[in-house]
Amino acid sequence: MLPVKTSQIIHIQPEAAAKPERGAPCNGCGICCLSEPCPLGMLLSHRRVGACAAVRWDGTMNQYRCGAMMDGMAVSRQALPSGLRWLAPAMALLLSRLARRWIAAGQGCDSDLEVQKPGQPSI
Repeated sequence: MLPVKTSQIIHIQPEAAAKPERGAPCNGCGICCLSEPCPLGMLLSHRRVGACAAVRWDGTMNQYRCGAMMDGMAVSRQALPSGLRWLAPAMALLLSRLARRWIAAGQGCDSDLEVQKPGQPSI
């Protein structure tokens, strides 16, 4: 049985780089994080589908970045229930130490998604 191709519309900053080829170095295009959260993102976002709540746009670098690495305090506060937000500083420290490994930062693009821009004919 052939895999079913599905399409999904994601909203992405126009200044974001084009998605690199699978295995090429990450360029911060954001396609992977905006389409679905990674396992760490699932924990932080409290969801398995849709954009990761932890992804952040860096307008100075024109890149999407993992908020667990770049904005651990805000991501921790967002992920924790209100009664446990006092744990955010400790969680942010832990995230900053472990997030690179958990999201396989520096390992290259692992997304096999195909990008179709608006108005571009379907393949």
